[in-house]
Amino acid sequence: MDDITALILDDHHAFRVGFARLDDARDNADLAAVWDDLALHLDIHAEAEEAILYPHLVKHGDDGEDETDDAIRDHNKIRDAIEEAKKHPVGSDAWWQAVGTARSENSEHLAEEEDEALADFRRHASTELRAELGARWLRFYGEHPRGRGLRFTDKDPGRYVREHR
Repeated sequence: MDDITALILDDHHAFRVGFARLDDARDNADLAAVWDDLALHLDIHAEAEEAILYPHLVKHGDDGEDETDDAIRDHNKIRDAIEEAKKHPVGSDAWWQAVGTARSENSEHLAEEEDEALADFRRHASTELRAELGARWLRFYGEHPRGRGLRFTDKDPGRYVREHR
């Protein structure tokens, strides 16, 4: 069975590759193709973490409440940048600025999550829980192909922590 932390790291790698593909795109059609899939994956990933990983971390981590609050804030910044990019023509300066913000926010979030939240989770979660959440992660993606049924909206970090504590 797949460990949720490994599945999350697989997504993180895909995000890094996706942003690199934007660097390699040669025209606006290529940019749109890469960005549309990458932006959707970023949104789905945030929803999956908020549904599956963070409810456990907030209760059981050494710094679970702070790490969860920070992650929700990061997800909101990434979602906001994705929404901003949608307002501009692909390849325009304003579009690149929004995509650059998404990239920067995502890079910072991945580093913090990998160094802090996932490490904290690994220290406190049993192998069985990690496998159970990994199975839930895979089902989540299967139940929401291309984000079907998900609402990509910002969440109030304080409320999220209170509701999952």
